[in-house]
Amino acid sequence: MKIKELQTILKEKKIDLFLAVSIDFEKPDPDCTYFAQYKSVGVLAVPNNKKPMLVVPQMEAKGAQHKSIKVKYPKEKKPLLKFLAQELKKQNIRPKKIAINNTEVTLQLKAILKKTFKATFVDISSEVSKLRTTKTKEEIAIIKQGYKISDAIFQKGIKQFTRGKTETDIAAFFQYEAKKRGCDLAFPVIIASGKRAAEVHHFPINKRLLKGFCVIDFGIKYKNYCTDTTRTIFLGSPTKKELQTYNRVLEAQKNAVGACKAKAKAADIVSQVNKDLGDHAELFTHGLGHGFGIKIHEQPNLKPDSKDVLKENMFVTIEPGIYKEFGIRIEDGVHITKNGHEILSKFPKKLITIR
Repeated sequence: MKIKELQTILKEKKIDLFLAVSIDFEKPDPDCTYFAQYKSVGVLAVPNNKKPMLVVPQMEAKGAQHKSIKVKYPKEKKPLLKFLAQELKKQNIRPKKIAINNTEVTLQLKAILKKTFKATFVDISSEVSKLRTTKTKEEIAIIKQGYKISDAIFQKGIKQFTRGKTETDIAAFFQYEAKKRGCDLAFPVIIASGKRAAEVHHFPINKRLLKGFCVIDFGIKYKNYCTDTTRTIFLGSPTKKELQTYNRVLEAQKNAVGACKAKAKAADIVSQVNKDLGDHAELFTHGLGHGFGIKIHEQPNLKPDSKDVLKENMFVTIEPGIYKEFGIRIEDGVHITKNGHEILSKFPKKLITIR
């Protein structure tokens, strides 16, 4: 994805090489995943004017094949970075200035990089983040398919809210359904019932579901790309006031989604939500939304002080919520299109009551 655009940035900044290093099987470097579609241990090296190289352990070589990137591996036990340095020298690449993404590099790894390459290191985390902000046609198709899968899991998951079930029972079902479809979780499933729904990031506990509002926040990773959907249901019979409060949040959410279009200012959309929530606005304690893609939280940010402006082919979440003695949050994934927007999460938002 966008390797040529990355090389253009390197040339403009007079940088010889970009490095992304994955040292953990369970937490692959997102830049390796994005640029090389590779999510295991390895090192991606992108020179400013030559074909990129991906260095991996020998056991990972077959799964690392990429049509635009040379895949290399040491046949003897040799550190990947040392092997990469040797391979670069063979190609007469002796970088004096190397770009890295500081948000993904630990201090320990940075020290190893400096020792290995004897170069000046430059942070281009902002530039890499901007590259990932707008999506290609291929990325758009993947994310849309991911939401179809997520919606199907929601349809099945709602039927699990039966008497005697625990929050962990429901969370486990959502996780199982994701795994059954060959997907990972984008983040831990949130099932927050009754008073526990007032916790924005509640971790499901092995206790029976409480009556009242129940927040379900769920997302998958399909072909490395995230989805993010939240629905709030009601266990029992809501009072007139509870129903009115839910509909107040729903109206604010729908209006915010409706305001999503190219050139719209993120801060303006947030301001509109606070107006729509009225006296409930003080109970809205987090940002309105965020971009997503390879990572669940990417640019842009939808917060009151945000300077971000929406652009065509950005993907954002719109997720207003209120939290006090109970919690309500409603979230859709939204694709900013040429003529407006497309809502990706199709699962109904009208309050579902389960008695």
